[in-house]
Amino acid sequence: MSIERPENAPRDEYTHGHHPSVLRTHSWRTVANSAAYLEPHLRAGARVLDVGSGPGTITIDIARRVRPGTVVGIDASADVVAHSTGLSQSEGVANAEFAVGDAYALGFDDDTFDIVHAHQVLQHLGRPVDALREFRRVTKPGGIVAVRDVDYGGVIWNPASPGLSRWLELYHAVHEWNGGEADAGRRLKSWAREAGFTDIASTATNWVFATELEREWWGGAWAERATESQFAAHAIESGHANPDELRRIAEAWRAWAADADGWLMMPHGEIIARA
Repeated sequence: MSIERPENAPRDEYTHGHHPSVLRTHSWRTVANSAAYLEPHLRAGARVLDVGSGPGTITIDIARRVRPGTVVGIDASADVVAHSTGLSQSEGVANAEFAVGDAYALGFDDDTFDIVHAHQVLQHLGRPVDALREFRRVTKPGGIVAVRDVDYGGVIWNPASPGLSRWLELYHAVHEWNGGEADAGRRLKSWAREAGFTDIASTATNWVFATELEREWWGGAWAERATESQFAAHAIESGHANPDELRRIAEAWRAWAADADGWLMMPHGEIIARA
């Protein structure tokens, strides 16, 4: 999410950017694999706001589940919003719409939505508590704010790889330089409490990449990100890495993907907070 940044405030930049390798992995996401904790709350007729909707696959999946309710997906990138709009139209999902928006200043009245959802958003924000207060403002009394974020501090893999160890160290450094929190998953409950929520249910789930196709897809995408995405540009700009090191990290991802023993787990924290 982008805002006008006061002097000395966090950069508040999106670490991943919108390189095709990023959008490709984001487009894999559905309610089943990325928001199962929210599924019991998706009732017919609900009005939902999806903050940081990205390519729109989760948003569209939510829209199918709440018909005849409506879903609004917002994202900071106009190009991504155009992509999402085209996807919803091509799939005939008329109860989903997309717009450019700001997580800190949602363009909606108080008490508008039954559900406000954000997947992999708070980790990129310099002021996650302020964003949660804004989510709460537009949620109806008795409605819910549902948030899920990865916790990179818990990412583990096999076989051991110095290149992937360096990638994880570098990812934390770049994420912090951008003003975000790579270990957001473990902090969601405390951020929600600071934002004024008192009724908070906390859970956790994992993404696991182990099959040949999963490794090829995830490892290949990260090999591209390591050298071609905004992450690479930020790693160089911040002085945390140089192009040669990024190429070695990309090679480590390809080697992991090609290894039949390859396995990787990414843990996620989740909260359902009642307004």
